[in-house]
Amino acid sequence: MTADQTISVPSTTRVAVRYFAAAAEAAAREEETLEVPVGPPAGAIEGGTVDAIASATATVGDLRGLLVQRYGDDMARVLASGSFLVDGVVSRDDARTLGARVDVLPPFAGG
Repeated sequence: MTADQTISVPSTTRVAVRYFAAAAEAAAREEETLEVPVGPPAGAIEGGTVDAIASATATVGDLRGLLVQRYGDDMARVLASGSFLVDGVVSRDDARTLGARVDVLPPFAGG
């Protein structure tokens, strides 16, 4: 890539988010559709490839940051020990790419 080339990178990823139990209380809603800002992919700033930068999509970490920004400390506490269900697959990995639907799950007690 030369200095005069530009790359079009999507700036947001649209995702349907559902909240359960304490997460729903923190968000004061049970569901919403959000435009999650896309953070820079790993290595994009230093040493990243054009392909990696051009294919950037929002991650669980990007969603986590947005939710804490929107809903504050109560949501931060839920997310500290809760998890995400990304298109039906449980994830606590902030690097995981978001799917079309994400469920925000509080910690569950049980035995």
